[in-house]
Amino acid sequence: MQLSPQSTNLAELARWSCETYSEVVAIRDGDTSLTYAELGEVTKKAAAAMIAAGVGPGDVVAIWAPNCWQWLVASMGISRAGAVVLPVNTRFKGAEAAHVLNTAEARIVFIVDGFLDTDYSGMLAAQELPSVQKVIDLSTSAFDDFLATGDEALFDEVEARTDAVTYDDVGAIMFTSGTTGHPKGVLVRGGAMVRSFSGWGAAMDVRRGDPYLIVNPYFHAFGFNGGIVMCLLFGATNIPFPVYEPVAVMQIIEREQVAIFPGPPALYQGLLNHPDLDNYDVSSLRGCITGAASIPVEMIEAMRTRLGFKDISTAYGMTETSGIVTYTLNGDPDELVSNTSGCVIDDVEVRIVDEEGNDVPRGEPGELLVRGYQVTPGYLLGDGGVTKATDDNDWLHTGDVVVMNELGYIDITDRIKDMYIVGGFNAYPAEIERMMVEHPDIGIASVIGVPEARLGEVGAAFVVRAPGSTITEETVIAWCREEMANYKVPRHVWFVDTLPLTPSNKVQKPVLREWAAERMA
Repeated sequence: MQLSPQSTNLAELARWSCETYSEVVAIRDGDTSLTYAELGEVTKKAAAAMIAAGVGPGDVVAIWAPNCWQWLVASMGISRAGAVVLPVNTRFKGAEAAHVLNTAEARIVFIVDGFLDTDYSGMLAAQELPSVQKVIDLSTSAFDDFLATGDEALFDEVEARTDAVTYDDVGAIMFTSGTTGHPKGVLVRGGAMVRSFSGWGAAMDVRRGDPYLIVNPYFHAFGFNGGIVMCLLFGATNIPFPVYEPVAVMQIIEREQVAIFPGPPALYQGLLNHPDLDNYDVSSLRGCITGAASIPVEMIEAMRTRLGFKDISTAYGMTETSGIVTYTLNGDPDELVSNTSGCVIDDVEVRIVDEEGNDVPRGEPGELLVRGYQVTPGYLLGDGGVTKATDDNDWLHTGDVVVMNELGYIDITDRIKDMYIVGGFNAYPAEIERMMVEHPDIGIASVIGVPEARLGEVGAAFVVRAPGSTITEETVIAWCREEMANYKVPRHVWFVDTLPLTPSNKVQKPVLREWAAERMA
């Protein structure tokens, strides 16, 4: 049976993939390996168990756990039961998780106690969770006991629930990071997830049976939409990995002969900077899907020569756009992959506007607006209501500053909120970072604005040196003065071994601001 991405939803995808790729290994997690046929059977039992537990169509079931085979089974079971998946950030503490669970009115919560030495069940026990009826540890016999309640007598109901899910139904609720307050629950249509990533996967030549390493956390759109959904669409083998660590990643690439490895640039830079890289066979790598930060041409060349990537695509998206708006195409030159985030996906519109909402010419910076099928229908409110995320004309205001070139490819200059003002000039960290990493002795850089008496704010750069480099602060600043306008030049340069990353492997700029305050005190 052919799959029509324009009309398919998560529930149908879960059923279709297990029937279509039945003999292919669907997931390999340590000693556990399941073919798509086997995944289909256990997923059906999981869906039946949801129904037996009283989960109804449209109900919400949460997964607060690291990447593992049980996460995949639970999420597919939730979808096939006609319910909504609520991925929860594994770094959340009890009160943060409670806010998410209560806002979404989750019925069941799946956890893995002990991940990162965290007592998830203990944290939940200390919270008021009126809607939660069950807490189940995926890593214990409790999950087996739960699956055992999925009686075959309920299988017809599973099929009926799967048939009843529509393209426009909400398939997941993904909460934003909450850097400016409580996280917001973004409603994500399941059909939009399938449709948007089917095009990207085809462009990236993801193939049946490709070992597909997923270090991006499943709770994030890059891990769920760009990982789980992508594997189900193309019959790739999902290789889950719970926490990024360069040596462990190189070992699993060699052992599993990984072909596709998505992630933000910091992950690849960590491998390229590692002194033991040449001791591992990473020649199986073929496809790389990246984004979330600038990536210099030299790094792309190193990814091709030292990591072996043939196909490298960079992209832009956000939770509110089902994780995708633009991506570069297979065969695009490295300069485009480096300097842009690609062109707009099919059937989606964008505008670039100034502060008054007027369209700006190509080549000029402005805020990116997006309108299309993959834009969220809204944010979930605590009282069960929904508030729109778009304006009256259905445009989503992303808060991202971009420039579009003559080919229609966009360059994400920065987040509006990350911009700082140096003596009246707007300074965009992403632009400065991209220029800095062109220096051969700079492995990666992250820039923030810090207070300064005369100019109001100035730039401060945290720099990870390239392997073997002994570059100094004075050298970096002098080089920057030669290469960029004076107001862009960082006044402070601090060297660090690593940058602090979020669970989705983005640089934690709030942490950098704390570090800067300590260094400047």
